[in-house]
Amino acid sequence: METCIIKTPLGFTKIEGNNIGITRVSILNTEETPTQTIPDSLKACALQLQEYFNGTRKKFDLKLNPEGTEFQKKVWEAIEQIPFGQSTSYLKLSKQLGDVKAIRAVANANGKNPIWIIIPCHRVIGSDGSLTGYAGGLHRKQWLLNHESEVKQQSLF
Repeated sequence: METCIIKTPLGFTKIEGNNIGITRVSILNTEETPTQTIPDSLKACALQLQEYFNGTRKKFDLKLNPEGTEFQKKVWEAIEQIPFGQSTSYLKLSKQLGDVKAIRAVANANGKNPIWIIIPCHRVIGSDGSLTGYAGGLHRKQWLLNHESEVKQQSLF
Protein backbone atom coordinates (compact mmCIF):
# COMPACT_ATOMS: atom_id res chain seq x y z
CA MET A 1 0.00 0.00 0.00
CA GLU A 2 1.33 3.43 -0.94
CA THR A 3 0.46 6.75 0.67
CA CYS A 4 0.85 10.43 0.06
CA ILE A 5 -0.30 13.65 1.68
CA ILE A 6 -1.58 16.65 -0.22
CA LYS A 7 -2.75 20.05 0.95
CA THR A 8 -6.34 21.07 0.16
CA PRO A 9 -8.43 24.11 1.09
CA LEU A 10 -9.96 22.00 3.89
CA GLY A 11 -6.71 20.73 5.36
CA PHE A 12 -4.17 18.04 4.71
CA THR A 13 -5.46 14.93 2.96
CA LYS A 14 -3.98 11.46 3.06
CA ILE A 15 -4.40 9.24 -0.02
CA GLU A 16 -3.80 5.49 0.22
CA GLY A 17 -3.88 2.86 -2.50
CA ASN A 18 -1.97 0.93 -5.11
CA ASN A 19 -2.31 -0.16 -8.74
CA ILE A 20 -5.52 -2.05 -7.88
CA GLY A 21 -7.18 1.18 -6.77
CA ILE A 22 -7.62 3.88 -4.15
CA THR A 23 -8.49 2.37 -0.78
CA ARG A 24 -8.69 5.46 1.40
CA VAL A 25 -8.80 9.24 1.14
CA SER A 26 -9.06 10.95 4.51
CA ILE A 27 -8.94 14.50 5.82
CA LEU A 28 -6.42 14.97 8.60
CA ASN A 29 -6.94 17.25 11.57
CA THR A 30 -3.22 17.88 11.99
CA GLU A 31 -0.56 19.87 10.20
CA GLU A 32 1.43 17.59 7.91
CA THR A 33 4.18 17.90 5.36
CA PRO A 34 2.89 17.33 1.82
CA THR A 35 4.54 14.43 -0.01
CA GLN A 36 7.28 15.67 -2.33
CA THR A 37 7.14 12.74 -4.75
CA ILE A 38 3.69 11.22 -5.17
CA PRO A 39 3.70 7.49 -6.04
CA ASP A 40 2.60 6.75 -9.60
CA SER A 41 -0.43 4.77 -8.38
CA LEU A 42 -1.73 7.85 -6.50
CA LYS A 43 -0.89 10.64 -8.98
CA ALA A 44 -4.25 10.59 -10.79
CA CYS A 45 -6.11 10.79 -7.48
CA ALA A 46 -4.01 13.70 -6.21
CA LEU A 47 -4.44 15.53 -9.53
CA GLN A 48 -8.20 14.95 -9.70
CA LEU A 49 -8.66 16.16 -6.12
CA GLN A 50 -6.74 19.35 -6.96
CA GLU A 51 -8.92 19.82 -10.05
CA TYR A 52 -12.04 19.31 -7.91
CA PHE A 53 -10.92 21.97 -5.44
CA ASN A 54 -9.93 24.30 -8.30
CA GLY A 55 -13.47 23.99 -9.65
CA THR A 56 -12.49 22.30 -12.91
CA ARG A 57 -13.59 18.72 -12.07
CA LYS A 58 -17.14 17.62 -11.26
CA LYS A 59 -16.77 13.87 -11.69
CA PHE A 60 -13.92 11.59 -10.64
CA ASP A 61 -12.51 8.92 -12.93
CA LEU A 62 -10.45 6.66 -10.68
CA LYS A 63 -10.13 2.99 -9.85
CA LEU A 64 -11.52 2.61 -6.32
CA ASN A 65 -10.93 -0.31 -4.00
CA PRO A 66 -12.57 0.58 -0.66
CA GLU A 67 -12.56 -2.01 2.10
CA GLY A 68 -15.94 -2.72 3.65
CA THR A 69 -18.83 -5.13 3.90
CA GLU A 70 -20.96 -5.96 0.87
CA PHE A 71 -23.73 -3.75 2.27
CA GLN A 72 -21.36 -0.83 2.81
CA LYS A 73 -20.03 -1.17 -0.74
CA LYS A 74 -23.59 -1.20 -2.07
CA VAL A 75 -24.32 2.05 -0.19
CA TRP A 76 -21.07 3.64 -1.38
CA GLU A 77 -21.86 2.71 -4.98
CA ALA A 78 -25.26 4.40 -4.63
CA ILE A 79 -23.62 7.50 -3.12
CA GLU A 80 -21.21 7.69 -6.07
CA GLN A 81 -24.25 8.16 -8.32
CA ILE A 82 -25.34 11.41 -6.62
CA PRO A 83 -24.47 14.10 -9.19
CA PHE A 84 -22.19 17.03 -8.45
CA GLY A 85 -24.16 19.94 -6.98
CA GLN A 86 -27.06 17.75 -5.83
CA SER A 87 -27.91 16.02 -2.60
CA THR A 88 -30.14 13.26 -1.33
CA SER A 89 -31.41 12.22 2.08
CA TYR A 90 -30.62 9.12 4.09
CA LEU A 91 -34.28 8.15 3.75
CA LYS A 92 -34.26 8.49 -0.07
CA LEU A 93 -31.04 6.52 -0.22
CA SER A 94 -32.45 3.69 1.90
CA LYS A 95 -35.59 3.60 -0.31
CA GLN A 96 -33.38 3.54 -3.42
CA LEU A 97 -31.52 0.56 -1.95
CA GLY A 98 -34.83 -1.23 -1.42
CA ASP A 99 -35.43 -1.04 2.32
CA VAL A 100 -36.81 2.08 3.97
CA LYS A 101 -36.18 0.45 7.37
CA ALA A 102 -32.45 0.35 6.63
CA ILE A 103 -32.07 4.10 7.12
CA ARG A 104 -29.78 3.71 10.17
CA ALA A 105 -27.68 1.08 8.45
CA VAL A 106 -27.38 3.35 5.41
CA ALA A 107 -26.37 6.28 7.64
CA ASN A 108 -23.83 4.07 9.41
CA ALA A 109 -22.33 2.88 6.10
CA ASN A 110 -22.22 6.49 4.89
CA GLY A 111 -20.29 7.44 8.04
CA LYS A 112 -17.76 4.68 7.41
CA ASN A 113 -17.03 5.82 3.85
CA PRO A 114 -13.23 5.48 3.51
CA ILE A 115 -12.86 7.58 0.35
CA TRP A 116 -13.56 11.21 1.25
CA ILE A 117 -15.03 13.46 -1.48
CA ILE A 118 -14.60 10.91 -4.30
CA ILE A 119 -17.41 8.84 -2.78
CA PRO A 120 -19.38 12.02 -2.02
CA CYS A 121 -20.96 11.22 1.35
CA HIS A 122 -21.16 14.98 1.97
CA ARG A 123 -24.07 15.00 -0.52
CA VAL A 124 -26.23 12.94 1.86
CA ILE A 125 -28.26 15.13 4.22
CA GLY A 126 -31.21 14.80 6.57
CA SER A 127 -34.76 14.62 5.16
CA ASP A 128 -35.40 18.08 6.60
CA GLY A 129 -32.37 19.53 4.81
CA SER A 130 -30.14 19.50 7.90
CA LEU A 131 -26.49 18.62 7.49
CA THR A 132 -26.48 15.91 10.19
CA GLY A 133 -23.23 14.15 11.07
CA TYR A 134 -20.08 14.21 9.00
CA ALA A 135 -16.80 12.53 9.94
CA GLY A 136 -14.79 15.46 8.55
CA GLY A 137 -16.79 17.99 10.57
CA LEU A 138 -19.97 19.84 9.63
CA HIS A 139 -17.98 22.95 8.65
CA ARG A 140 -16.26 20.89 5.93
CA LYS A 141 -19.54 19.35 4.78
CA GLN A 142 -21.04 22.84 4.45
CA TRP A 143 -17.95 24.05 2.58
CA LEU A 144 -18.16 21.14 0.12
CA LEU A 145 -21.89 21.67 -0.51
CA ASN A 146 -21.27 25.40 -1.07
CA HIS A 147 -18.31 24.59 -3.36
CA GLU A 148 -20.58 22.42 -5.52
CA SER A 149 -23.53 24.80 -5.48
CA GLU A 150 -24.36 26.86 -8.58
CA VAL A 151 -25.32 29.70 -6.25
CA LYS A 152 -22.34 30.49 -4.09
CA GLN A 153 -23.15 31.43 -0.50
CA GLN A 154 -21.50 34.69 0.50
CA SER A 155 -20.50 35.51 4.04
CA LEU A 156 -21.90 38.75 5.43
CA PHE A 157 -18.98 39.23 7.82
